[in-house]
Amino acid sequence: MLTGGAGSVHAQEEQSPASAPAKAEIGSFGFDEAGMDRTVRPGDDFFAYANGTWIDNTQIPDDKPAYGSYYRQEDQTNEQLRAILEAAEADPTSKLGRAYAAYLDTDRVEALGLAPIRPWLDRIKGLSDRNGYSALLAEADEMRVGGPVVYWVWQDDREPGQTRLMVDQAGLGLGDRDSYLSDEPAYAAMRTAYVAHLARLLTLAGEADADARAQAVMALETEIAKVHWPRVDAADMVKTYHKFPIAGLAEFSTPTLDLATILKRHGPHLTHVQVREPSAIKGIAAIVDKAPLDVLKDQLILRSLGGLAEVLPAAIDDEVFAFYGTTLAGTPRQAPRWRRAVAFVSDALRDDLGGAYVARHFPPGYKAEMTSMVDNLKGVMHDRINKLAWMQPQTKRRAQEKLKNLTVRVGYPDQWRDYAALDIGAGDAFGNRVRANRFDFRYMMQRASEPTRWWEWSYLSAQKVDANANYNLLQLTFPAAFLQPPTFDPGADAAINYGAVGAVAAHEITHNFDNSGAKYNEKGVQAEWWTPEDVKAFEAAGDALVAQYDAYEVLPGLHANGRISLGENISDLAGLTFAYEAYKRSLGGKPAPVINGLTGDQRFFLGWAQFFRIKARDEYLRQTMLTWQHSPDRLRVLTVRNIDAWYEAFDVKPGDKLYLPPENRVRIW
Repeated sequence: MLTGGAGSVHAQEEQSPASAPAKAEIGSFGFDEAGMDRTVRPGDDFFAYANGTWIDNTQIPDDKPAYGSYYRQEDQTNEQLRAILEAAEADPTSKLGRAYAAYLDTDRVEALGLAPIRPWLDRIKGLSDRNGYSALLAEADEMRVGGPVVYWVWQDDREPGQTRLMVDQAGLGLGDRDSYLSDEPAYAAMRTAYVAHLARLLTLAGEADADARAQAVMALETEIAKVHWPRVDAADMVKTYHKFPIAGLAEFSTPTLDLATILKRHGPHLTHVQVREPSAIKGIAAIVDKAPLDVLKDQLILRSLGGLAEVLPAAIDDEVFAFYGTTLAGTPRQAPRWRRAVAFVSDALRDDLGGAYVARHFPPGYKAEMTSMVDNLKGVMHDRINKLAWMQPQTKRRAQEKLKNLTVRVGYPDQWRDYAALDIGAGDAFGNRVRANRFDFRYMMQRASEPTRWWEWSYLSAQKVDANANYNLLQLTFPAAFLQPPTFDPGADAAINYGAVGAVAAHEITHNFDNSGAKYNEKGVQAEWWTPEDVKAFEAAGDALVAQYDAYEVLPGLHANGRISLGENISDLAGLTFAYEAYKRSLGGKPAPVINGLTGDQRFFLGWAQFFRIKARDEYLRQTMLTWQHSPDRLRVLTVRNIDAWYEAFDVKPGDKLYLPPENRVRIW
């Protein structure tokens, strides 16, 4: 069972690995010692010490941008889902089986060629009136093709019981403004490759003058990039809170890009929307209004081909992967079709597949045990808040109330979505993809401006290897597929589990108190509830953590961005700190046994390092530095530098490369 309660953890600690109730799936006690590099001093490079031999001996599979711990979890989950879907293929009444079989039928996809998408492309090409662009864009939104702005639904930051439609900056095929505007050679080469990719796509679609048209689309997107908010600002929950009545969208609309008309079509019931980057949305609308109509049409053609490539002929599909998968992420080849079919069904019929997965692969006891572990970790945080020297008493009281209000969701949602209205046709991969996209978009729009559905798992599924925290709803979510080795191993030593699943669970708790989560009060409302003294002390500690991560070099000449990753780094540090204390409490005052020469404290920190045992391609690292808020896995392991117990466990001394004097170790929670 999940070692969440103090009793169960303590009981497991006192046993030898051989007499544990279940056999560890990794090594003899839940950790792969063979993957260590004991020639490296822990204080010089703890990641290499814990994982170096594994890194040296591991080949990243050709169809992955990176490989390691949680990628193995995803592989195992995919195999489990594959078995479910292959069994469903035998049932002609099963939507799961039809969706899976149609996606796998590449002979049918090739035989149809571009015929399924041709009517849509012809409609785009036939547009002759700028005033018709908005109506066409509205349909593209439903197809999830992607346009100059993007929409999603979330809780109102200042009224959590109400959902809002979020209007967000978009329109960039390269994803981030710096990809268009940076003078660094790597990004210049990326832009050159992108234009060539766009030209090849146009050529494959039978379009003439592809090179010049691709350059024109690139020029349009570069202008859009110039008005985009930088990532730091776009991620700021306070800076991006701008609520407007639906009629107020007139100020963001132009004759060509008429947001008011588009959103009235999508959601006649909408009352208010949140425009996250007002100046960027206005700038994008102005740019679109001045852009040649032919360029806007070409961009929409390219977005359509790229967004639906997976269900188009291999020539299109391979071209899209060649750029986004190989050029940007360094991945030599696509994942096998069956794995992509699993991903499609998991997206299109998420809860139907999730229900089948949970029934077969999620032990019922995990739900209670994970909740118990989180409650224990919350208890640790409760005590630490009381001892904080930098936090004022009135803020402490509200922080404790917020901690008490956090709810835990484990395994799967309390209700499942109904897919009865979604038509899944046999032998119709393209139609299934488009209909699923429309179904999901309309479902999302229906939720906007309605009371929050507290039961719903937005953007997560039971079969997702991930976990998250919701600042508004004060919810912590741990899907069923997340609770597998190496995150959690029921046969592993408790120290390993605390260092992995315990630290990650505490990480999610602390997200509600990181630099973003701390801006939400005990009711999940975005508000100022800290004293100025608290804010000053908290920001000073955050700045120190930013400086620490900014100093790390991810690749030659490419440094980490400590400001972008600050929330994740705060949660890593606090999560590991809380989990360590929870582990020590679980021992009930007794010393942990030594296993294979490793103390309990050593095993705890090695469990953390094994969770982030990932080997990544350089191209992928570079791209994620532009688009992801997490630090690279190697750097997440180095969180240990700020924890005194790590120094004692591994005898880290002045002169070791990772050594930080006590006064320079960042301590927040």
